[in-house]
Amino acid sequence: MGFNITVTAKGQMTIPKHVRDALNVRPGDKCYAWVRNGEMIVVPRNKPLSELAGFMGKPPSGREATVEQIDAAIEEEAVERYANSGRRG
Repeated sequence: MGFNITVTAKGQMTIPKHVRDALNVRPGDKCYAWVRNGEMIVVPRNKPLSELAGFMGKPPSGREATVEQIDAAIEEEAVERYANSGRRG
């Protein structure tokens, strides 16, 4: 189920209360956002560090990853975990 959000003249958006509640987002919480395929993806950063163990899967053997590859892997996993959590707009 989707919902409409209006962008203000200052570029701000208000997250509806039912969405904030579903995501457990509180005033002052940080979110991570990026654009992929013309869509804005926003993921709350209110998870404890312990929940991120194994977040990127098994490291590739014999080679180092670039910052861009690490960022892409994190974005993919974050979207996949969010989509699989059943918490959709």
